[in-house]
Amino acid sequence: MSVPEVRPDIGRGERVGLDEAIFCAGKSVGQLEFILREARTRGAGLLLTRLGVEQLDAFSADIRAALEYEPLSRTAFFGAAHQRSDESAVRVAILSAGTSDVAAAREAQRTLAWYGEPAAEFHDVGVAGLWRLADRLEEIRRFPILIVAAGMDAALASVVGGLVRGCVIGLPTSVGYGVASGGRTALDAMLASCAPGVAVVNIDNGYGAACTALRMLRAVAAPG
Repeated sequence: MSVPEVRPDIGRGERVGLDEAIFCAGKSVGQLEFILREARTRGAGLLLTRLGVEQLDAFSADIRAALEYEPLSRTAFFGAAHQRSDESAVRVAILSAGTSDVAAAREAQRTLAWYGEPAAEFHDVGVAGLWRLADRLEEIRRFPILIVAAGMDAALASVVGGLVRGCVIGLPTSVGYGVASGGRTALDAMLASCAPGVAVVNIDNGYGAACTALRMLRAVAAPG
């Protein structure tokens, strides 16, 4: 059976080094099952993002059994994750300002894990209790790439950007009251950061933050 509105981009990995991830929000269970079964016929694995529990529960038993689901990030692995060819040290750290930011941070962590890239995690290090960041700063400085997830005023990205040498990827989250405007304040604050060289992805886009980190790592590793 074909589904005319579904056209898998099977060549994306060869073009850009990152396979197509399946964004599940807004897709029907039938569409998702078609995508997964088509991937199975090719022997391909897939990373699924924004997969709701209600979608997971509605899958056929064989499809559901083939998924490794992580509920906080709403991600799933269909098939085996990639393996990194070397055994070098962890190169990416993920920081979250508060516990409420962990869902977006965990989406980044899971995306990295899908590509065989382990990540160190530092949670609840927001600037409202600056000692929490200060206590772990020397350890944080060891990583060449840092993803910083923060909502509210998102000050953590600027503070980290002013204290470390590594590449800082700002991940604004939709956490906050009123004027936080569903993450728009965090996004604008990160874009307006006075810390030089802070890169910023869209609101709650942990997947995009991880892909930015992966592109950075591969650009450095690529032969001249």
